[in-house]
This record gives sequence, structure tokens and C-alpha cells, in this order.
Amino acid sequence: MKKKLLTIVLSGIILLTSGCVKTAKLQDGRDIVATIDGYNITAEDLYEELKDASGASVLVNLIDEFIANKEYETTEEIETYANNQLISIKAQYEAYGYDFTSDLVNAGYSSEEEFKEDIILDYKKTLVAEDYYKDNLSDDEINKYYEDEIYGELTVKHILITPSEDTDEAEEEALNKAEEVITKLNNEEITWADAVNEYSSDDANKENEGLLSSFTKQDVSDYGDDFFNTSLELANDDYSATPVKSPYGYHVILKVDQKEKPSLEDSLDTIKENLCEEAFADDTSLSDKLWIKIREKYNLKIEDTILNENYTTIKENTNSEE
Repeated sequence: MKKKLLTIVLSGIILLTSGCVKTAKLQDGRDIVATIDGYNITAEDLYEELKDASGASVLVNLIDEFIANKEYETTEEIETYANNQLISIKAQYEAYGYDFTSDLVNAGYSSEEEFKEDIILDYKKTLVAEDYYKDNLSDDEINKYYEDEIYGELTVKHILITPSEDTDEAEEEALNKAEEVITKLNNEEITWADAVNEYSSDDANKENEGLLSSFTKQDVSDYGDDFFNTSLELANDDYSATPVKSPYGYHVILKVDQKEKPSLEDSLDTIKENLCEEAFADDTSLSDKLWIKIREKYNLKIEDTILNENYTTIKENTNSEE
């Protein structure tokens, strides 16, 4: 969606210089874009100015559009994604009191449909970059993630003590109550089922004794690493010796079961997806860096010297970003 107007202008110049649009001409055959008090501005003049200013960026946009559309057709799923994005963006504009239609026009769009086409293009470009990243993961990266991060699905029961309010006093009270639960369990003063009913703030799971079944690390990511790591380290039928803190409060965790670790083959798609997600989250410029390599894969060669020099600068700046 960036440089939309400039793309339109440069595309028009390309049409002019290729003779696809009827224009006035100088005696030497050059197309006239505009005149003022006898001064002629030719398509070539305008092209050279735009080329020096932002031509390489516009050229890259055109190249990337070609690649993205070559690798991904616009499926019903992509259409649905774009429609939902359009609805969401429009709602955000209207919520802040902006005129979405006027802003579209000011950005160079003739309609919402044209804007949606750019949403589709950006989405395709993201998919292409992600595919390239996954396809170029090394065996070492994949194997390390498999060894360190892939486990059999876990099933636990938990008691959640949520602070009554966001204060240090309420936090300490919740911690003390969680420790009280563990003490009572240790002394067999209370059964697990009764402890869940009496103490747990997780009302959704009280009826099944706080059961959380067959989850992976990603499934309980909202609870934080400590929750998952404690669940992993416990032996079956053991509960946590100390309360486990999460953004929701303090947990007492009872491990029920852990399934056998899945094979590397069965985990491969999950590993690639998780590594990709982590990499893009850690490096906001990763997509731009990958697209440099994607263009190389497609044997990009820029014949124009100035455009090639400017593109080289773009590559250097992109690769230097942290």
C-alpha cells in the first residue's frame, strides 16, 4: 500500500514511453507530459526525476507484486481475510471519527475494492516471505527446536487464586492463600476436589477439578513459561510444592498425565511455524531482508545503472537494520 500514488504515476509514464497512450510529441519524437509558457516537460524528463527520487522503491514494488501473484492465487480464503481486514480498518477509522472514504481518495485509491486489492497483495507478500523462511531453515535449527521445545501433550489440574484487586496487599493475600492450599493438601486436611471448589477462581473448570487436558506450550502461553515448565517437570499425580505465578494470579498445579513425545516428522510443520513466528516477532525488518533473497531467487537483474545503484543502497540499508 506504500507509495501508491507514485506507483500509479510511474506506471503511467511507462505507458507513455511505450506508446500505449496518445500524447503530444516533440519533433524528435519525445512525448510531452505538460507545457507551461512554452516550456515542455517530457515523459523522459519526468521519468528521470522520479527514477532518481523513488524509482527503485517503485520498481521493487512492481517486482514484488509480480512474484507474490505468481506464487499465490487469490483464493476464497485470501478474499475472506482481505474482507475482514477491510471491515476492521474501516471500523477503526470510523471509531476515531475519520472519513474513511475521503482518506482512501487522498491516498490515491478510487474505491474500497482497489484498497482491498492492496491488502490482498500485502498478505500474499507476507505468505511468500514466511514460506521462504521455512523452506530455508537448517536441519540444525529444526533438530534443536525439536529437542528443546517439543514435548508430549500435558494434562494437569490446577487451582487458581486470583488477587481481588491490583494492589500489593491483594497480591500478597493471593500468594498466602495459595500457600495455605498447598499446606492443607500436604497435611491431608482437604482433598483436591474440595480445594478446587473452595479456593479456585477458575470457575470454568471447577466442575472437573480444574482440569486442563492435552495442551502444548503454545496452548497455555497466556499463563507464562513457569506454568508450562512446572507442569512438565512434575511427576504424574504430584502437585507443585510452591505456588506458580502467572498473569492471572497464583496456581497450584497437579500433574495428571503426559503423552509420548511426537516424532520429528509429525512435528515438522509445527516446528517450522513456531520458528517462523518467533523470528518475525524478534526482527520487524525480517520480511524486507527475506524479499531481497526472494528477488535473487527469481534472478532479478536491474539494467538501468541509476536504479541498480539505488536498489543496492536499499539492500544495504535493509540488511543493516537490527
